[in-house]
Amino acid sequence: MKDAKQTKKIYILSGAGLSAESGIKTFRDSDGLWEEHSVEEVCSVEGWERDRQKVSDFYDARRADLANKEPNSAHYALAELKNKYPNNIVMLTQNVDNLLEKAGCKEVIHLHGTLTDLRCESCEAEFHVGYESQKGKRCPKCHSDKVRHNVVMFGENAPKYAFLSVLTTAADMLVVLGTSGQVINTASLAQHVENSILNNLDADPSHDQYFKAVLHEPATTGVPKVVVMIEEYLILENQVSLDT
Repeated sequence: MKDAKQTKKIYILSGAGLSAESGIKTFRDSDGLWEEHSVEEVCSVEGWERDRQKVSDFYDARRADLANKEPNSAHYALAELKNKYPNNIVMLTQNVDNLLEKAGCKEVIHLHGTLTDLRCESCEAEFHVGYESQKGKRCPKCHSDKVRHNVVMFGENAPKYAFLSVLTTAADMLVVLGTSGQVINTASLAQHVENSILNNLDADPSHDQYFKAVLHEPATTGVPKVVVMIEEYLILENQVSLDT
C-alpha cells in the first residue's frame, strides 16, 4: 500500500506578495512602473530590441539591489516546509529574486527566470553571476560575449510554464501566495485541482471564488497559517491511507 504522505503532490505558486515585505518592488506597485521605468521599456522584447544597454543597465541595478535584500519569515516558513516534505512539495515562483534560496529552500522552479544568472544568446547556456554586473561577462561554455539577463520578458516564451501544464493533472493541492493571477491565470489552474488555498493581501472576488480556502493577509502572517493547513492535509491523507 502506498503511503499518501509520500505521494501527495502540493504545488505552491508564489508571486510578488511573498517578497514585498523584504523590500522587493514590482511594476504593479506603481501604476505600471518598476523602479521608475515603464514595463515596456525594460520588461518587453520590444524594449530590449530598442535599447539593449538600457535594459542591461536596469537588470544590473536590480541584481545589485538584491544583494542587500533578506528573506522574510514567509520565505523561511516555506523553506522549512519544502525541506521537511521534499517529495510532496513542488515550489514554483514567478519571482526572479533568490530569497527562497537564501532562506534555505531547495529545488525552486523559477517560472520567469532568475536575476542572479545570465543567459548566452549564442548557445542558450545559463550561468551564475550572483550580484555582479553583466558588463564584460562571457559565456563559460562557448565564450561568446553575447550574453543577456536571464529574466523572461513580455513577448517571449517561458519554457518553465511546462510545469503549469503538469500541475493541472499532477497536483493534489494548489497553493497560491501573493499573486493577483494577472500574469499566470491561477484561477483557471485552481479549477483543475481538487484542493486549493489562496493567500493574497487584497480581496478580489472574481479571482478568489475559485479557491477552496482564502486568506487575505500579508505573507508574513498568512503563510505560516497556510503551512499549518498543508501539514494538516498531509497528515489527514496519510491517516486515511493507513486506514484503508
